[in-house]
Amino acid sequence: MAELIEQTFHTPDGAALEVKVPVGDIDIETVDGEDTHIVVEGNEKMLELTEVRQEGNRIVVELRGKKPLGITIQIGDLSFGSGGRLRVRARVPHGAAVEIANASADTKIRGRLRELDVKTASGDLIARGEVEGDATIKTVSGDAILDRIYGSLAFTSVSGDVVVREVARDVEGKSVSGDVRIESTREGRVSVQSVSGDIEIGVQHGTNLDVDAGSVSGDLQSEIPLGSDPESAGGDGPRLVLRGKTVSGDFRVMRAS
Repeated sequence: MAELIEQTFHTPDGAALEVKVPVGDIDIETVDGEDTHIVVEGNEKMLELTEVRQEGNRIVVELRGKKPLGITIQIGDLSFGSGGRLRVRARVPHGAAVEIANASADTKIRGRLRELDVKTASGDLIARGEVEGDATIKTVSGDAILDRIYGSLAFTSVSGDVVVREVARDVEGKSVSGDVRIESTREGRVSVQSVSGDIEIGVQHGTNLDVDAGSVSGDLQSEIPLGSDPESAGGDGPRLVLRGKTVSGDFRVMRAS
């Protein structure tokens, strides 16, 4: 039978949520108000090792210890034990910052965030809504699907797809064995590399475009007549510098819908 931890914290200004759990599910929604509400469900042993605490306007949910339950999964300088599942449900004020680190947990986010930082191995990320600032995504064996990022996006993906509806500023990313699709960009610098995966970049109407892209064992395509279209160079619109390279994958520049 599942047990639970349930707590509510007052976070009136600049709320931030940090979740570090090994395996399970994470569900985050932004809501009206100034309170952060946390519910953690799991077995008794897992909950005994789980800490929920407040540090100013930062709410932290984490599993204590690096290897509490045996198996260790590591991503970068991150390592967690596994052996039980936790379900974390959080309701945070609109405009909160969110930081997530897990070994194998699916994450769903809905609403409006200030910034987003996710590190995950073997877990999908779905973020519906908007990130007002920057987003940083690191995934291994998991897909990342996001709606709108009004700042910059940095990502690293292995064996998973990255799909973003819109990025307002810079994009810096690398993908191995996964496709990358940025449906709409407008200004700044986009630099994306992929091995064994396709890259698709959507460019908004009226953008001045500077492209340098290459592919090994893949096709290069553009819906925009580069260098000859008045919209692609010398106009009054924003400037987008696009740099890309694929190995065993196609590279495509398309019109943003």
